[in-house]
Amino acid sequence: MALLLTGLGSVLYDLQINNGEAYRRQSQYKIAETETVEAGRGQILDRNGRVLVSDKAVYQVKLNTALMGKAPERNQAILSLLQVAQATGTEWEDTLPISRQAPFTFTTDNPYYALTDNEDGSQSRTLTRLGKLCVKMKWIQDPTKDPEPVSDEETAPQKQGFFDKLKSIFSGGNSASDQSAPQEKEEDTALPTAEQLLGRLCLYFDLAEQPEDSQSANQTTALSQLDLGGLGQDQVRDAAGVLYEQLLRTKGVNQTAYRFAADVNIDFISRVKELSIPGVVIEATTTRQYHTTYAAHLLGRVAAIDPDEWTSYYKTADIDGDGEPDYQMNDTVGKEGAERAFENYLRGSSGVRALERNTSGKVVSETWLTDPKPGNNVVLTIDLDLQSTVEDVLANSIPKLSSKEVEGAACVILDVNNGDVLASASYPTFSLATYGQDIAQNSSNPLKPLTNRALTGTYPPGSTFKMVTAIAGLEEGIITPSTKILDKGAYTYYPGTPPKCWIYRQHGTTHGLVNVSEAIKVSCNYFFYDVGRRLGIDRLVDYATRFGLGQKTGIELGEKPGVMASREYTESRGQKWYDGNTLSVAIGQENSAFTPIQLANYIATLVNGGTRYSTHLLKEVKASDFTSVEYSYQPQVLSTIDIQPKNLEAVKAGMLALTSDGSVSRYFQNLGVKVGAKTGSAQISAQTESNAVFVCFAPYDKPEIAMAIVVEHGGSGSELGAMAADILSYYFSAKDSQDEVPTENTLTR
Repeated sequence: MALLLTGLGSVLYDLQINNGEAYRRQSQYKIAETETVEAGRGQILDRNGRVLVSDKAVYQVKLNTALMGKAPERNQAILSLLQVAQATGTEWEDTLPISRQAPFTFTTDNPYYALTDNEDGSQSRTLTRLGKLCVKMKWIQDPTKDPEPVSDEETAPQKQGFFDKLKSIFSGGNSASDQSAPQEKEEDTALPTAEQLLGRLCLYFDLAEQPEDSQSANQTTALSQLDLGGLGQDQVRDAAGVLYEQLLRTKGVNQTAYRFAADVNIDFISRVKELSIPGVVIEATTTRQYHTTYAAHLLGRVAAIDPDEWTSYYKTADIDGDGEPDYQMNDTVGKEGAERAFENYLRGSSGVRALERNTSGKVVSETWLTDPKPGNNVVLTIDLDLQSTVEDVLANSIPKLSSKEVEGAACVILDVNNGDVLASASYPTFSLATYGQDIAQNSSNPLKPLTNRALTGTYPPGSTFKMVTAIAGLEEGIITPSTKILDKGAYTYYPGTPPKCWIYRQHGTTHGLVNVSEAIKVSCNYFFYDVGRRLGIDRLVDYATRFGLGQKTGIELGEKPGVMASREYTESRGQKWYDGNTLSVAIGQENSAFTPIQLANYIATLVNGGTRYSTHLLKEVKASDFTSVEYSYQPQVLSTIDIQPKNLEAVKAGMLALTSDGSVSRYFQNLGVKVGAKTGSAQISAQTESNAVFVCFAPYDKPEIAMAIVVEHGGSGSELGAMAADILSYYFSAKDSQDEVPTENTLTR
């Protein structure tokens, strides 16, 4: 026991006496912390293995102002950092809505609140981040709320005492008038100008001081009236912008971590290291890298979780089922497109590491507690070459259309045998690589480039609907493939102004006797008026529904269901339904409005014999190292429709006749493959051009693909035939020669 006590005493003597000071300094100057490290996100590839999106290793800069010292030292550190950023051409995050150079003005019309139009025509005000901060700091009254009424006590005349009267006499004041004047409220309800707000910020951050002759620290003092201590106005504006970002977070207005700069270069890093700026943390991370400028609407983007997403979903999301939430408040997630739809596959499992930093913020040791696990790789159904061809054809052809009212367009191509989305394009498009830089311009662009028209734009189908009416009439025995109906120009079955066939309305002539194939080829309205009337609206709606019209197609991305015109829909809008409305429905007018992907899937369902597949963008999921297939999509049948072969052939024959010797034959003569097609023109109003619609399939004898093109205010659908022919020409010429791109250490695709 004596030996044990002697040994213990010697150890304690060594720790406390011999090395006590060293251990004390070590504990004092090391800061221990743990941090969550996001795992690498999986790649997104096209069906042939071409990488569309991947992670790129970069360095980012974060700030720890707690390590920068008091305000003067902190401000000097930030000014030094900004000088390095300017010298190296590094952009930093600064969302303060005040111009960077004098004269200082707001960069938005309503910096403190946003205006939203209500259904009743009124407007609502919502605080912006700047507005929320200023209200929290009590720099302004909340401009979204009505001002509080002034109480009677505040406005009532105040009785003067002896000293008040004496003061009034010596100051020459009129005590009577002073007594009757209402007392002004101390707080000014006017919102500060940009100059005044910037001055307020600089005073708060100790970037400026009141001039010596100032009587009081006026909260609305303009920057130009302050003592900047030898600094330039632009310098303090930039520093105030960085500190504003920090203040947003400390006050809970912005709950995402502040990243000063992303993807900084070696020159920036070297200069920061040389200056040993305290509190500047440079760390390795990843950012998404786009290997194509195409498919922006399909691929989507990633960004930090916003507060609404956090509270509504990610705060409690437990995807892996381990009983613990999988996300942290500042995590990066998919926001749109494939990035969002396949978040569960692309996202890896975060790791945790323990760090020790010195007082300058430099990491002196690190230990991994949990290793991060990278996400899986997602293979899409699209063919990048076909996608780029479609987008290029739209961009090059639309400006050349005869209509000068064109606003936007979309094209979708599907595999008719499984619902694969081979291409889906919306025009105009945008750049994912510069999304943040372009967001203001794109959001205010009247052509709405951020809108995915292929999936969310809804358009009347026009005459492309006539194949539904034809199949319904044939299958229900209303007509046979050989039945002929005499086009009399005006359809006079119902009283009132009769609807007319387009050829009678435009040229005063008729199509004469036509069967169903001929009626499809020449788009005879009179023929389909008659078939539609005899079918009735209920049977017409039934067949349209079985073709998937007015319903979502099943694609993993957000889509709209559209509307199939019906008695119920008309009455739900407070309107009266008339039997004569069925005539308009039969030729694709009335209230019907479908998405381009619905139109493509309707044609696919028709030409494959009646099997409606769910459309989909996901082909398969592969392990992060490509050593295994984690998931492979299997075609899903949504519904079927029985179509007799003779009836299907009669409808297809009409579509073939349109391209072989019909109105669009000149575009398809030298294509080398037989194509079935149908044009449509859907009038929106008497004051604007009609929407142009074109649907087709190929090859005729053994269909592989179905296509739908819609051009807003494009005029005649026949003009779109040239676009379709160009796309089909590429598809069939490249089909046999296309080689898959091998990826290192991947499975054979």
